[in-house]
Amino acid sequence: MYKKKIKVGIFLGGRSREKEISFAGGRTVYDNLDKNIFEPIPIFIDSIGNFILLHWQYLYQGTIRDFYPTPTEKEKYSVYVNALNSQYVNIEAIIKKVGKKITPEQFSSYFDTAFLVLHGKYGEDGTIQAMLEWYQIPYTGVGILGSSLGINKKIQNEWMKKNHFCVTKKWFLYEEEWHTTSDYQQLLSDIIEKIGLPFIVKSNTQGSSIGISVIHTRCLNTFIQAVEKSFFYYKLKPLVWQEYTEDEKKEWVQSLLDPRKSIGFPVYTQKKIIYHPEELIVYLNYYCNHNQDPIILKSIYKESEVLCETYLAGREFSCIVITDNKGYPIALPPTEIIQENIFFDYRAKYMPGLVRKQTPMRIDYTTIQNIREICVSLFRTLHFNVWARIDGIVTDNKCIYLIDPNTTSGMMPSSFLFHQAAHIGLNPTAFLNLIIYNSLKTRKKEYIYQKKIPQLIKRIDSHIQCSQTDDIKKIKVGILIGGFSAEKHISLESGRNVYQKLASSTKYIPIPILLSGSEKEHQLFILPIHLLLKDHADDIHQQVQAQNQKNSEKSILSAIQQEAKSITQKYTAHFIERPQRITYKQLKYWVQFMFIALHGRPGEDGTIQQILSKENIPYNGSDQATSFICMDKYKTNQLLKTQGIKVAEQLCIEKKQWKKDGQKCISKIEKKFSYPYIVKPIDEGCSAGVICINTQEQLITYIKSTFELPKIDAKTYRSILHMPENTYLPCKKSILIEEMITKGKAQNLLEITGGLLTPIKTDDKKSITYEILPPSETLANHTILSLEEKFLAGEGQNITPARFHTNKTINKKIQVQVQQTFKRVAQILNIQGYARIDAFVKINTAEDVDIFIIEVNTLPALTPATCIFHQCALQGYKPYEFLDKIIQYGLKHKKR
Repeated sequence: MYKKKIKVGIFLGGRSREKEISFAGGRTVYDNLDKNIFEPIPIFIDSIGNFILLHWQYLYQGTIRDFYPTPTEKEKYSVYVNALNSQYVNIEAIIKKVGKKITPEQFSSYFDTAFLVLHGKYGEDGTIQAMLEWYQIPYTGVGILGSSLGINKKIQNEWMKKNHFCVTKKWFLYEEEWHTTSDYQQLLSDIIEKIGLPFIVKSNTQGSSIGISVIHTRCLNTFIQAVEKSFFYYKLKPLVWQEYTEDEKKEWVQSLLDPRKSIGFPVYTQKKIIYHPEELIVYLNYYCNHNQDPIILKSIYKESEVLCETYLAGREFSCIVITDNKGYPIALPPTEIIQENIFFDYRAKYMPGLVRKQTPMRIDYTTIQNIREICVSLFRTLHFNVWARIDGIVTDNKCIYLIDPNTTSGMMPSSFLFHQAAHIGLNPTAFLNLIIYNSLKTRKKEYIYQKKIPQLIKRIDSHIQCSQTDDIKKIKVGILIGGFSAEKHISLESGRNVYQKLASSTKYIPIPILLSGSEKEHQLFILPIHLLLKDHADDIHQQVQAQNQKNSEKSILSAIQQEAKSITQKYTAHFIERPQRITYKQLKYWVQFMFIALHGRPGEDGTIQQILSKENIPYNGSDQATSFICMDKYKTNQLLKTQGIKVAEQLCIEKKQWKKDGQKCISKIEKKFSYPYIVKPIDEGCSAGVICINTQEQLITYIKSTFELPKIDAKTYRSILHMPENTYLPCKKSILIEEMITKGKAQNLLEITGGLLTPIKTDDKKSITYEILPPSETLANHTILSLEEKFLAGEGQNITPARFHTNKTINKKIQVQVQQTFKRVAQILNIQGYARIDAFVKINTAEDVDIFIIEVNTLPALTPATCIFHQCALQGYKPYEFLDKIIQYGLKHKKR
């Protein structure tokens, strides 16, 4: 066995509009690389093209903008570094705060091979591949030619037509043509005549979720807006700007910053490049006061070509193609995207639980095999190698259209890549081993003068042969996911993240276990890895409850598994094909420790803790009594209040009270609280069903819907409460009314969240000690922090540590005061293992600070970008080390 590990440079971030997904995907690779043989080295590429050897701590920030450039109290806007004019800003100093700038000539001294997790331009187009080949650095994935073909939709279309693939009708619009067209109505008519309605408008070289629109009618304005969106223009009318308030102007400019949803910064007008949001506001104020014509803002990263293509009605799929040990391509089982009236955009693609995926597609055997054969054929035609993701549509008459070949698929924990690989028995760590190994073999053929590659291949072979015998010594950890709460999708995300971090370790064997059934009758299932990697918790529940898998699914999976047999035998020792039901009493024969990754009931209310204690199985987190009290937001805060801890004023309304006299309940609430205030379930996660109430109509709507007296149409409910679709609709026996903490006359008001850990003690003292992590400042786009801002990659922002004051001495003093309050809360509630505490901090003066506790979570979310990992990083703990401490505490100090 080789002692020296292979250093893998993980290239993440980049200059494209999907830099945040690249960043999140790079973190997934970093966490899942096999730590027995690989040493991951994060290479962050910023939005102006600098290569930065990133300090690992920054990988666990929620977004790039959270740390680069480092947010300051003076900075009102969260920007990428390309929004800072390099003439006036010291970029080198910004880089030094997060890592070390390196050049391509230095790559070979820092890593042996490169793992590319870059998207779009400069990542998937052959640019980075060509540079690495110049310096003889082996890299993962498709080579230069395949990458350059895979990025350009127009060239793809020409190649596919020549090779007799089914292609949609298309119309390409050039930027110059768009500007010189005098009759847009005629242009629209010409396009419709050629390709029909409806049709899609999208950028020629962007990812499949960016700058895309669907045109359903002949409406000219809709068409113009769609084309400008794909070119990354924004047209603003002076009268509209003048009607905005100052706050609305700031909000509008902030929305313009996000390159996934708008044009991003810098922008240019007819006369100048504008780098910063504040600079743009000044410019627009002047322009709109002196002009009546609309101003067109253009991204400096605009598109030169836009594609219009026929919108195909049919079943959308995505198919991963990989190469086997001999280099032959194999198509994995295609996944169908079940959208349920949701457009498959960035939010739908990456937010847990929004869309559903079915693998393999529920379609006849012959059609699936045809899809796989066509995907393999395109893989070869476009000169792809190692792996690729190919998207397509099957029409009602079984015609197969391939619409978007991707040479870099998303690397999120439940991405198509990992999910489909799991159907042949590969967990993410094993699959990454496969990608690196096959990439090295491919580069070996291309780099005839590179002598190091055969040595790297030999070392991986040696490791894989020895790894299966090492598993006997590892601790088996059951990871309990699912449950019945509103946040079961987040539970799945948390449990999957814990699984993947433990699976790549040298110490643990994780075993995913689903809690299904009902609150009255629990059912436990050992899960195969492909079910763990689903996005939607309900899909897993349904599949484990199904009596039999369809014969067509069995047949296609058996055929693919047989094709991939050489891969499975090489990279995995154990392959569970189907869920296996077990009882709580049988758990002790499967696991030595239970990691509860549930949110809400019955995971956080003491129920599971009581059962595991009875079976003498150690677990993570607090015991039954503490869990029971912390599950109830009202009881928790009232207990803290009796101990002198500040909390928001609260009122609990029971269903039986409302049923007896609803008007009396309304009067009681309105007498105690002034609008606006917060209503939420008394026993759910901190974002589920939380609403800001501004009117009596909203209050009555929320209560009636919650108590189902009578049932209100969901669409009407969401409309009155201004809730987006697919958000949680609570159904409870009680609700909590809570005072809204506002800034008032204070100097500052922050919403913060802070984690804590109970370290393992070496002495015999029974008292619990606490390590309080530096709290994070949470930034909400609206009054309430949404689930998207908490869990959607690149969406929410959390500044760690929180910025309490511009004066460093005062800032530190307030942070210590907050941490002392959190410690006291933990002592009062007898928190064990770890927890997260949410609070508002109102800074009246430097000497007068109020800390209002919102709630305490005994099983905080452990999704990849959750705040608690940011905070651990500042203390020097990598996520795996944090999880290891939690498990070791449970094993050594909580023997029940």
